[in-house]
Amino acid sequence: MTTPSWNTEELTFDETSFSGRTRLFPLPNLVLYPHVVQPLHIYEERYREMVADALATDRLITMSILEPGWEMDYDSRPPIAPVGCLGKIITHHRMEDGCFNLLLLGMRRAKISRELEPIRAFRQAEVELLTDCYTDDTSLDPELLRHNLLEEFRQHLPKESYADPLDQILSQHIPLGALTDLVSYTLPLNPDVKQKLLNECQVELRAQLLLQQFRQHIQTDSVRPGSGPGFPPSFSSN
Repeated sequence: MTTPSWNTEELTFDETSFSGRTRLFPLPNLVLYPHVVQPLHIYEERYREMVADALATDRLITMSILEPGWEMDYDSRPPIAPVGCLGKIITHHRMEDGCFNLLLLGMRRAKISRELEPIRAFRQAEVELLTDCYTDDTSLDPELLRHNLLEEFRQHLPKESYADPLDQILSQHIPLGALTDLVSYTLPLNPDVKQKLLNECQVELRAQLLLQQFRQHIQTDSVRPGSGPGFPPSFSSN
């Protein structure tokens, strides 16, 4: 299997040139986070158009999870969660049938301010980019939280998912914010919990929420080894 490659420019996001308008790619149960890469297989016609439009311009797409009850109106514009993740296509392959395989890198949390009128087959919105922040609470030590979260993650990570790339990442000094996003994405948590973690911009509180999930696992087995996306994650279809 050939390892995909991309240049440095494709991995960066220039916030100063971002117009605030973005394409929306809502899915029922996939929550994207900054700092992670999601493989996607795009086959619906409206989303093929979305990808082609993105590739012709800024390569940006915002993923957001569909709210409960979406099954009744999936082909239209069912409600979506108010916070999504702005991602950038870092590599893609257009297949002979017009479908796309691509890798989407999460860039920033994005609050959906207003959905735009449907002038294209795909949905679009104005979004406000959200920034990670740290609390002034001196009782919350980011380094201690990072250490505890890393230790719990190593213990609970599905063994078949503990691939060499992830092992290398965990061996480095990952900032707490990036670590919380990687853990949130990789663990087999319920979509509502994953969305709650995406909503939270305060880094220490995200870490506490994750540590709470590990504690609950001891009692309820809510984090089930082997049921997560793994690392690297497999392709998700729209």
